[in-house]
Amino acid sequence: MTYRELERAVSESIRRGGVRGLYAAMLRGLRGRERAIAEFEDYASFRAGVRAIKERSVEELEELVREFVRNAEARGAKVHFAADAKEACEIILGIAERAGARTVVKSKSLTSEEIELNGVLEGAGIEVIETDLGERIIQLAKERPSHLVFPAIHRTVEEVAGLFSAEAGVRLEPEIGAVLRYVRERLRRKFLEADVGINGANVAIAELGAVVLETNEGNGRLVASLPRIQIVLLGIEKVVSTVEEALMLARSHAVAATGQRLTVYVSVMGGRMELPGSEGRELHVVLLDNGRRRMREDPVFREALYCIRCGACMNVCAPYSVVGGHVFGHIYPGPIGIPWTANVHGLDRAVFAHLCISCGLCREVCPVEINIPMMIARVKELDAESRGFPWVNRVMMAYERFGALASRFAPVANWALRSRTFRWLMERLLGLDRDAEVPPFAERSLRARLGRVMRRPENPVMRVALFPDFFYEYVRPDLAEGMIALLQETGIEVDVPDVRTSGYPLVAYGDLKGAMRIAEYNVRVLREFTSRGYLVVSLEPTATYALKFVYPYLLRNEASVEVAGKTVEALGLLRELAASGRLSARPVRGRYGVHVPCHQRALSGAENVLWLLRRAGAEAEVVGDGMCCGMAGTFGMKAGPIGRKLSQAMGRRLFDAFRSGGFDAIVTESSVCALHLRSGTGMRVLHPLELLRFEARS
Repeated sequence: MTYRELERAVSESIRRGGVRGLYAAMLRGLRGRERAIAEFEDYASFRAGVRAIKERSVEELEELVREFVRNAEARGAKVHFAADAKEACEIILGIAERAGARTVVKSKSLTSEEIELNGVLEGAGIEVIETDLGERIIQLAKERPSHLVFPAIHRTVEEVAGLFSAEAGVRLEPEIGAVLRYVRERLRRKFLEADVGINGANVAIAELGAVVLETNEGNGRLVASLPRIQIVLLGIEKVVSTVEEALMLARSHAVAATGQRLTVYVSVMGGRMELPGSEGRELHVVLLDNGRRRMREDPVFREALYCIRCGACMNVCAPYSVVGGHVFGHIYPGPIGIPWTANVHGLDRAVFAHLCISCGLCREVCPVEINIPMMIARVKELDAESRGFPWVNRVMMAYERFGALASRFAPVANWALRSRTFRWLMERLLGLDRDAEVPPFAERSLRARLGRVMRRPENPVMRVALFPDFFYEYVRPDLAEGMIALLQETGIEVDVPDVRTSGYPLVAYGDLKGAMRIAEYNVRVLREFTSRGYLVVSLEPTATYALKFVYPYLLRNEASVEVAGKTVEALGLLRELAASGRLSARPVRGRYGVHVPCHQRALSGAENVLWLLRRAGAEAEVVGDGMCCGMAGTFGMKAGPIGRKLSQAMGRRLFDAFRSGGFDAIVTESSVCALHLRSGTGMRVLHPLELLRFEARS
């Protein structure tokens, strides 16, 4: 798929109004996960333990694979190694043909989807029956999975009934019970007829030489037990050391995928028992590489091997919620599907990486804390090295130069941005959407104003280095000035270092080398301050996120870690000052809906803004479904379907929630989210510092 073809596919998804039923299913997954996590005494520690298991397992992969093979063969299994998809298909087809197989039943089939096994078996005249309901539906529809856990979520009950009616040759009522009765009766016959059963596996246990299969339908057990020949296909990254580790992963998978404590059926399978009248039962285990060893050696993509296939990243992904997994995916859909597709199916199949808006929420919900956003950024970088950046992305990555120029010639720039003719030209030439709200630039940047606001308190109680980022440097320097003056009144010494912006748009579009240059420069400048006891404070959540999480990842050095450790949120600092009695807020009346920006959720979430607003007497509540509002920095300013059109489609539900909430205004800390919400709702949107008025107390 080319970028243009992707644009057309996105346009069609938006025109259809998204994928029916998908959003509701995603919400069920998110809410179920939240309820399950609430049952843990310390989910953060559990999550860290799961991460440690996967890190250790991938590090010791070769040793664990050898141990697994040794113990599996001791139990009577025959273990095969497949270097790639072609070899895996040849091995499995050879086993089936030697068994004289006419019918194969399958369960837990995602890895067999990866190698496109069904077509190979069917091409040899073997009937293939998927027994998991979702997989059977997409098999009949001749489609690929649209979700890792719910592969047929995009299909309505009427469509499903039609598919099974065509198979049965009689009309089935479009009612769930009728469909399930037919499927059960048909599968019962196929289980008894099948010569070969093919399973995937969630985990393999090295110390037992056994595999773990987690299902909610139970068909996997029948596939594993009734046919004379059983084949288990799994990636080599699934092997862990002990039973305890496997069970911990099983619980983590259930919590993140569906909000269960455990899936309904958790089966541990190793070796095969002889059954009366069914002698010569065999178990074959096919261990698949298909790029996994190469990924293990890559410092970025190694983390993809930690994936436990829970699908949580899809449930929180706003672009995926609009276009679905057939557009936002190849065989592996969703956010984690981007690095997997690039590595096992080729970079040309991973063009859907351009739909990722770099909100970072996939990392926040991942039960293994996989840094999916940075892997996606690397895929975008590789794509750009191969095909170049899309022109509009190049324009958006020049935002620093544009901001400096627009601020220097603010009257002219602001006139041009208000002119419909000029905006039409900018859309045609630059790709900036003519209807996207671009705020007016201040006539004097923050640095040009510092002389009138900066002063040195005697005997400062604290020292702060303010990181302005783009918006507070060029658009609303008055808010930064107010913050500086307020901190100085409380006895805090404030400096504004000669830093650049955070550079996060470069990460979002895949210019990691450019982002590293900015990170190196900013860390070098800021360390001059942190080494002297300064805290780094930013009003922009994305800048704080970049300083705390992105810079250490990109640079991997002591200086970036030091700066990250000294970086705090602006509202967090104000809350601390208010709680200690050094600041008081004037009363605020009214009812406010709070939007929590995506990058804020990796920090304190809504804690600080709610505390400050409620302490001032305001009524405040968080509004949102847990997904991104859709703006995603400059993404929502780009013309076309991979830009503002998709951005508006992502934000529509949130816009409706705010408009129907009876709020006096919307409050958010993000400058770009504010633009999006104002445009989408027509409501007043305020930064907390526009609403809260503080006074220093001696």
